[in-house]
Parts: sequence; C-alpha cells; structure tokens
Amino acid sequence: MQPIHVNPDPSSTGLDPKVAGLLCYLLGFITGIIFLVIEKKSSFVKFHAMQSIVVFALIIVVSLVLGIIPVIGLLVSLVITPLAFILWIALMLLALQGKRFKLPIIGDWVEGQARNF
Repeated sequence: MQPIHVNPDPSSTGLDPKVAGLLCYLLGFITGIIFLVIEKKSSFVKFHAMQSIVVFALIIVVSLVLGIIPVIGLLVSLVITPLAFILWIALMLLALQGKRFKLPIIGDWVEGQARNF
C-alpha cells in the first residue's frame, strides 16, 4: 500500500500540520487523544491522531493478552515488540513527510472515524 502524498491543511494548533501529525504518535494514544481533542480543522492531523489511538490501543491489548500466555506469549512478544517499535518510528516519519499512510485493515475505518470526529 502506497502512502498518499498530501498537502496538509493548516492546523488549528498553530503548529505545522506535519509536525502535529508526528506528535500524534510521540506518546502513543495519549498524544493521539490530545491532538484529536484540540485539533479543529486539519483532517490530516485528525487522521494521524485517530490512527495513533487505534494502533497503540491494539498494541496494548495484544501485549496484555500475550502476557497471559506463559511460554508462547513470551516468544511472540519478543518478535512483536521490535516490530511495534519500528511501526512507531515509521508512522512518525511518514507523518513528518506529509504522507497520509493508511495501515491495512484499520486505515479506512480510522479515516472514516477521523472525518466524523
């Protein structure tokens, strides 16, 4: 899936929308919620805020479930943890480049939710 290059509309936060998009991912779902609440105009920032909330909520749920499973959960966590870190960095860089990268499976849903918020 190719990221969509956009010319982000101005952010109501006073920040460059690309920087605001990056900051949506910085502290996981926490900054995602903050930017979703304070952003009034930029669909670009709202999209990245909503995607941050969903991605990091899913990572937390998967981590909790894997923590319950004794041996296999630990082994799978050893693979998923570095992948989650790489995803976090990649999403921040894509937002900073002004790309609206929709993740498979959740991307379209996130976009619809961000429009409605």
